[in-house]
Amino acid sequence: MIEIKSKKRPIWCAILVSVFLVLVLFVPVYAQSIPEKPNVILIMADDLGWGDVGFNGNFYIQTPNLDDMARNGIQFNRFYAASAVCSPTRGSALTGRHPERYGITHANVGHMKPEEITLAEALKGQGYATGHFGKWHLGTMTVTEKDANRGGSDGAKDYSPPWLNGFDVCFSTESKVPTWNPMVTPDKSAGDIGDRTPGEHFGTYYWIGEGRKATDNLDGDDSRVIMDRVIPFIKEAAVKDTPFFAVIWFHTPHLPVLAGPEYRALYPDLSEDKQHYFGSITAMDGQIGRLRETLRELGVADDTMIWFCSDNGSEGSEQANRAQGSAGPFKGRKRSLYEGGIRVPAVLEWPSQVQGGRKTNLPVSTSDYFPTILGALGFENKGQVHPLDSNIYRS
Repeated sequence: MIEIKSKKRPIWCAILVSVFLVLVLFVPVYAQSIPEKPNVILIMADDLGWGDVGFNGNFYIQTPNLDDMARNGIQFNRFYAASAVCSPTRGSALTGRHPERYGITHANVGHMKPEEITLAEALKGQGYATGHFGKWHLGTMTVTEKDANRGGSDGAKDYSPPWLNGFDVCFSTESKVPTWNPMVTPDKSAGDIGDRTPGEHFGTYYWIGEGRKATDNLDGDDSRVIMDRVIPFIKEAAVKDTPFFAVIWFHTPHLPVLAGPEYRALYPDLSEDKQHYFGSITAMDGQIGRLRETLRELGVADDTMIWFCSDNGSEGSEQANRAQGSAGPFKGRKRSLYEGGIRVPAVLEWPSQVQGGRKTNLPVSTSDYFPTILGALGFENKGQVHPLDSNIYRS
């Protein structure tokens, strides 16, 4: 387990003790001291384009809760995913290292290795409750049966589930699932169902531990299915007065894309494809609002940092069928190293420490999460795999 030494921090320099320049931007004008162990939530959407949220100028997709987060926190105008595809970005967020260093350079390639130190392991060593919810995509979840893209005996070499990487509580899939009725294969119009048969099981499971699958409450909106597991985890930690680290990696709006009737109805004048795509994002946004409301009800919102971003740009070479994502003014989409493939929407809300209504053009990436969060908590690495690859920190 990683050893992290806590540093004493004078009130007047609560954030300046961090060597990470980005935190200087977060100091509110009233300069409160940082809670000793604030809660940390990392939210990541899947294939959400830079232009798919209201706070980046989309006037069609309804994202009121994300827009409110942007107003109440800091909005990153130049936030970059570490890769133009899913898995490498996710690994960078948990390790602070470039994908080439830890060997997950593409989707469905490699796995999180034991020698890598994740944020979950680092914070768990400081008494945090840790939970992963949603898409994992950093290794297989089972070696005993066929599951998702690589699960089973053929993928045993890449077995590396969340519970072996510092997470106490899990509700995790290896890879994608439909954004509505996640365990059921939808019609081909939803996109990316492969050779699966509509109406049959999708072939991917939600795993809650070694050899254990979730078997109930798996119908309807996938973002709600995920949040139904997040909320009890947070409530239990709050009741026990235990700081928590929650990683919430939604599948939305990755193909197959579907939205329930109530969300499609929000966009009556648009095409069916747009109704599903826009509706799924609004459904996810609603669950983020539910999360924020729960934090307020529990009295822990002020001392909780919530980070939000996407793992890469929007799917498809263009807006077509269910791949209706937008890169805004930028060239390129998912799998492209042009801005549209790696520049993603991002905000941080932390009421007690971040003055609302702020925007920054400082280039920031998913590799910055690890050192920035540990710096904000006043922890100094000891035993961390080196080097880190943060834009704002060099080991």
